[in-house]
Amino acid sequence: MKKILVTGGAGFIGTNFVYYWQDRYPDDYLVVLDALTYAGNLQNLEKAKADPGFVFVQGDILDQDLVEKLLEEHHIDTLVHFAAESHVDRSILGPDAFIQTNILGTHSLLKAVKNCWLTRGSGKPHRFHHVSTDEVYGSLGPDDRPFSEITPYAPNSPYAASKASSDHLVRAYHETYGLEVTTSNCSNNYGPFQFPEKLIPLCIANILDGKALPIYGDGRQIRDWLFVDDHNRGVDKILDKGEVGSTYNIGGNNEWTNMDIVTHICSLMDRKFETNQNLVNRFLDSPGAKGKLSTSLITHVIDRAGHDRRYAIDAKKITSDLGYAPGEFFKTGIEKTLDWYIENEVWWRHIMDKDHT
Repeated sequence: MKKILVTGGAGFIGTNFVYYWQDRYPDDYLVVLDALTYAGNLQNLEKAKADPGFVFVQGDILDQDLVEKLLEEHHIDTLVHFAAESHVDRSILGPDAFIQTNILGTHSLLKAVKNCWLTRGSGKPHRFHHVSTDEVYGSLGPDDRPFSEITPYAPNSPYAASKASSDHLVRAYHETYGLEVTTSNCSNNYGPFQFPEKLIPLCIANILDGKALPIYGDGRQIRDWLFVDDHNRGVDKILDKGEVGSTYNIGGNNEWTNMDIVTHICSLMDRKFETNQNLVNRFLDSPGAKGKLSTSLITHVIDRAGHDRRYAIDAKKITSDLGYAPGEFFKTGIEKTLDWYIENEVWWRHIMDKDHT
């Protein structure tokens, strides 16, 4: 039985990880630590809290004393580190929070686990798993090979630079102190519980409300999209069989331009409105309720500074070494995601109203 501390477990990927893990490993013990900033939502974990093997603690990963207390009181042997500031636009406007959380916060966690597992501990098998991003590698040209684990780091935004720094710290604690670590660099995630400032949930919400769909520049930026539970299955594989000290790229083998993503969601939404009068009655401002196409909302805006043109993940290592492969096709995953946001209108409206107050 694992006893796992999950940082950022009330955020998008962390929430999905909690439910994934409870479903597959019901005998394991989960402690979630989350500061409940704008991107963390305790309501996400309402069903998880019914499990007697689940504990939630509101707190900051920078609070080293608190982290050490949790590690020791709950006899934690595994830490999965999701907690991060992750929105590129926010990092451009206010990089300080990204340095604080992503670099200093990760270092605080590393110091805590080193103290508890090595300095004062027995050194028994343990794992610090660090969740990172493909953005640390920079940008690809249209014909460049996808990012692999040996691609040199070349971060282009304050967010990406802060994650690159945290990756290096995790590696250094393994090389210098012998801490048992692994790192995963994932491509763009999508799925339930994603904060509605991100492209896919923002697109869904804005269509339902009849608001503009802002597209940066020409919209031809390319991303590799990964369904969130495919990401969590990758982390599961790494915790189970990953080589200590190693990095694994987790990708979806699924490159789409931003414009194609938006137009595909528009098409799906239009079809749903054509066949479901209840949607027409619920979302009166949506184009589908007015006999219009959702693509009529698309609006091109000035591209953001330092916008990476293309990301793509080469996932051969995790596939060949650990037997990982994405299980969700994009067209089914995006439909599941769209349906989840339609069914959970109260959730995202509460989030969006809170974010704008």
